[in-house]
Amino acid sequence: MWLKRILETDALPLKKMTWGQRYRLRHTCRTSLVLWAVVSLFAAVVAAPGVRWLDYQTGWVLFGFSPDGARAVLGVLVGSMLSFIVFVLSATLIVVQLASGQSSPRVIAMVLATPWVKVPLALLTFTYTFSLTALGRVEDRVPHLLVGTAVLFNLISLVVFFQFVHHLSTGLRPGALIQLVAERAQRVIADVYPVPYRSNPNAPAKSGVRPTTPSQVVEYAGQPGVVMAFSAAELVRLAADGGAVVDMVPQVGNFIAAGDPLFRVFGDIRPIAGDQLRACVAVGPERTIDQDPRFVFRILVDIASKALSPAINDPTTAVLALDQIEHLLLVVGQRDLDKGQVSDREGTLRLRYHTPDWSDFVMLAVSEVRQFGAGSIQVGRRLRAMLEHLSEVLPESRRQPLDQELALLCSTINRSFDDEEDRRRANIPDFQGMGGSGDENR
Repeated sequence: MWLKRILETDALPLKKMTWGQRYRLRHTCRTSLVLWAVVSLFAAVVAAPGVRWLDYQTGWVLFGFSPDGARAVLGVLVGSMLSFIVFVLSATLIVVQLASGQSSPRVIAMVLATPWVKVPLALLTFTYTFSLTALGRVEDRVPHLLVGTAVLFNLISLVVFFQFVHHLSTGLRPGALIQLVAERAQRVIADVYPVPYRSNPNAPAKSGVRPTTPSQVVEYAGQPGVVMAFSAAELVRLAADGGAVVDMVPQVGNFIAAGDPLFRVFGDIRPIAGDQLRACVAVGPERTIDQDPRFVFRILVDIASKALSPAINDPTTAVLALDQIEHLLLVVGQRDLDKGQVSDREGTLRLRYHTPDWSDFVMLAVSEVRQFGAGSIQVGRRLRAMLEHLSEVLPESRRQPLDQELALLCSTINRSFDDEEDRRRANIPDFQGMGGSGDENR
């Protein structure tokens, strides 16, 4: 949070950056392991002289090392910390690669951004640098406070290292990865769709008379990539200043290359600089979930689909993914989905962009899992339980896509099983996939 507040201030270096540059900087700060290591290194370099000064002022003695003893202990600790850092990096990369092979490669960035990876690396780097600095200050006189503090940091780092190994062994299991994705998804859905569902939405904004032909087409001019996010507030401000309506052509998550249309401007009174419009969009190498809740469903569906592949054949993991998919569909279904229209303070429409509707979420969440799990009784039962439950608890206007998917599920089950008893069992709703026998009497 402190980093976000700093990056959103009007400090002079940041004030000169465009919105897209600030967004990419924030994204890098959240996900980069290098930044945490560098900050920890500089923190140790700054902290060591302060502790040494305090040692000379107070004369405190910790552990009472002799010069030779202090050098021997610190030398061993410095070497151990370096080994721990190498192990943390190596183990993280290897285990994350193995886990991504079993689930989805799109979870790699999310896992590396978690605190249980960044905090141990930062603490080990700080301890290594602090101990190295303390070792260089042991002369005829031992700076006892400095050496003692280094020993204490090493002991703390040892405990954190054990905790890291524990998280590494438990946090990358299929259920834990799915839970990690779902927790991030709930925050994103709340940010993107903050308004609860309304059966009678407000009237659309005043758009005035819009020409059929755009007065300006702004093409993308950067490196090919995926639209990660955009600033609606900045685009509305530019459109209002120019007396125009701006249409954003690509959707968040779409691939875009140089020369592709990025914006279409209608009815501008004053021309809007293309560079100003381009600066309101962040493009990167891969999708992020910041403004793209569909990407979370994409990750969960990929995990379920890979679990249902013949090479893995793990329908139980697919059911775990469906548990979270159902919960997230319930959250989305209870929100007022974005209409892709933003107005200025006077209520005049200034910005339009493409955004998914409820049927898009349902189709993304269900279709591929239904297809890949066609031969699994467990998946069919869990999908039926999910669709029937959502139809019962969500508003009436949300039911049509759910009913369509339920009809497709019945058709898929009937085609997939030759035996009548298998078809009957696959059509029983079961929140556990198989084993929840009490659901047969629903």
